[in-house]
Amino acid sequence: MREKFLNWLNIILVADVFLVFLGFGWFAIAVIGEATGVHLGLDLWHQLWIPVFNPAIGILMGGAILSGIISWISKKFSANQ
Repeated sequence: MREKFLNWLNIILVADVFLVFLGFGWFAIAVIGEATGVHLGLDLWHQLWIPVFNPAIGILMGGAILSGIISWISKKFSANQ
């Protein structure tokens, strides 16, 4: 059960990492576009920051911490046996 949970957690975290990277890439390109006078969706990115990208970063951090804690606990229990 624990291995299946960790496998799903890792799959979700990998997908979340790609979402965060996509958001960062969009932000970087949109900022460069705004600096050159070309509108590439910076306003839309700002509207999506709170409902999409901010929770994605939080889920990524929380999942990484949870994965590390589960790994640490499983190593502690397997070392005691």
